[in-house]
Amino acid sequence: MKYVTTIEGKEFEIEVVDDHHVRVGDRLVAVDFEWVSGQPVFSLILDGRSFESYVYQGDEDWQVLLRGHLYQVQVEDEREKRLKAAAGGGVAEGGEFHLKAPMPGLVVAIPVEEGQEVKKGEVLVILESMKMQNELKAPRDGKVDRIRVKAGESVEQKQTLLSVQ
Repeated sequence: MKYVTTIEGKEFEIEVVDDHHVRVGDRLVAVDFEWVSGQPVFSLILDGRSFESYVYQGDEDWQVLLRGHLYQVQVEDEREKRLKAAAGGGVAEGGEFHLKAPMPGLVVAIPVEEGQEVKKGEVLVILESMKMQNELKAPRDGKVDRIRVKAGESVEQKQTLLSVQ
C-alpha cells in the first residue's frame, strides 16, 4: 500500500513493503514499532536507531511529538489523494481556522494578540505537555480573530485555543 504523507508542508511517498520495511521515495527503511498499551506512545526503531514518539489524532491530521519537536502530519493513501485532486479538493487558504490542542497540557504562552496579522509557521501558542514545551504554529497566513485560553490555563486534547481568519 502506498501513502502520501505531508509533514510540515513537505510531501513524502511512503510504501509499506512488509511488516518490517517501508520505502520512502527510493530508500528502503527497516522499521519496527510497538504501541505502549493505554498511552499515545510508540516505541520506534528506524534503521537500528531507537525513538519514542507520542502520536495524537487530530481532526484533519496527526500530531507527532518526536525528539522534542511537534510535527503536523497528514496521511492519505495514494488513491484517495488522486481522487481528491481530480475532484478539485485541497486545503482551504481562506475562511476561519481553529487551532486545537493536539494533546492535554498547560498553556505556557500566547505570543500573539487578537487582531494581529500572522504568517504561516508563526508561533501562536506554546503548550507544555509531558514535560516538553511545544510550539503550535499557524498553518497559513491570517489574522488572529479570537483567543479562547490564557497562559497558565490547563487544556484538554482537541480544545480550541484560538481562531485565525
